[in-house]
Amino acid sequence: MNVTPQTAARTAAIIVAAGRGTRAGGDLPKQWQRLAGQPVLAHTIAAFRSAGVSQLVLVIHPDDRARAEQLSGVTLVEGGTTRDASVRNALEALDGSGIDTVLIHDGARPLVSAALIHRVLAALATSPGAAPALAVTDALWRGTGGLVSGTQDRTQLYRAQTPQGFRFDAILQAHRALTGPAADDVEVARAAGIDVTIVEGDDSNIKLTFPADFARAKAILKDRSMTLRIGNGYDVHAFTAGDHVWLCGVKVPHDKALLGHSDADVGMHALTDAIYGALALGDIGRHFPPSDPQWKGAASHIFLAHAIALAAEHGWRLGNCDITLVCERPKIGPHAAAMQAELARIMGVAADQVSVKATTSERLGFTGREEGIAALATACMVRA
Repeated sequence: MNVTPQTAARTAAIIVAAGRGTRAGGDLPKQWQRLAGQPVLAHTIAAFRSAGVSQLVLVIHPDDRARAEQLSGVTLVEGGTTRDASVRNALEALDGSGIDTVLIHDGARPLVSAALIHRVLAALATSPGAAPALAVTDALWRGTGGLVSGTQDRTQLYRAQTPQGFRFDAILQAHRALTGPAADDVEVARAAGIDVTIVEGDDSNIKLTFPADFARAKAILKDRSMTLRIGNGYDVHAFTAGDHVWLCGVKVPHDKALLGHSDADVGMHALTDAIYGALALGDIGRHFPPSDPQWKGAASHIFLAHAIALAAEHGWRLGNCDITLVCERPKIGPHAAAMQAELARIMGVAADQVSVKATTSERLGFTGREEGIAALATACMVRA
């Protein structure tokens, strides 16, 4: 994403945590309640540090100073009576510190990912402002007295998230010029004529508002704590008339071809299903239905690239994979290195993360009778 350590070093993050958060329930403001054994703010602070942003300003309520002083490595600033006043206090505290960009984030969004932070920073390389958002996909209603009174067009509507990033000098001047309340810093920026680029948000970047949100956040953290997932795949294709077969992305001369809706690359199909399976995302048929004519004769690298991209979207990457081709002929050994290299290229990994090998079935069964080829694959996915 073209975010260097130098970029992060010239960036400060303002974490806004001066509110009381009464809708979340509990005896403490939501940002100080425990989530997976730690205060919510401890998770938020750790997220920015993991993204390489070490200059952190925490905006607090005066009543929370004793708790805040237990958090190391943050500069404490007391907030104002409104959110925009709190942010301005933090910006003024940073004035003269030499930073170029600032990220302004809700303290009650503890699940922000390093990838999302980097997306905002990358956008700031070409834009004076950037903020994450998710397009509204649900139907929208207007309501009166508990009854639906109308509908609202959701076209061009987004759910705003944080961190919202800006060139430091511009957003400081925008806050100084603000004359009325603002819901967030994008509103402050736009009032000052600052363009704000929308970057892709993250469904996991939830804001803790109600008690049920804590249960959801706990579940997300539990899933993130899983650092390894393994899936397996199996596929088989029968022989038909032809003069070559596609195996693991390599065209192998043979006196027969493999029969299938796509190019019938049995090895790549098994590997693709192993990746989907590791992430509990179904199989090729779910994502590329054979009933859809657009996939007839399709090259199987399309399926494998989709599986890898989908894994990345969910925060996973390939650790290693192992494919076994089961056939009497053609002989796989002379082509195994090329298959290994091609699969690695498609998935964007090193060749030593990919294993391709073959065995026979000792002339037993359909593979032994040379009626087709079978493939088995295992994929190990690790946290990105």
